Amino acid sequence: MFDKKGQWIPLETFDDFDNGLSDLIELWSSEKASKAIKDSAFAHFKEDLEAAALQWVDNKAKSKKYAAIAQELAEFEEVLKQG
Repeated sequence: MFDKKGQWIPLETFDDFDNGLSDLIELWSSEKASKAIKDSAFAHFKEDLEAAALQWVDNKAKSKKYAAIAQELAEFEEVLKQG
């Protein structure tokens, strides 16, 4: 998600999002990462996912895959809100 310089690497493929969600959850579990980095990664991930979902809105199969990732992200966000 982030390169060695700390720049966000945009997620583009379904595999990027599938693997990226696991990486995002792992990042949030890390005590080494700052809250700012965690928040930034979450925001970038969500933004990239919304863009991908819009790109594939007319493709039912891909749209369902991205919707599943969005649902998992929403569940993760709810856990974060609950503390």
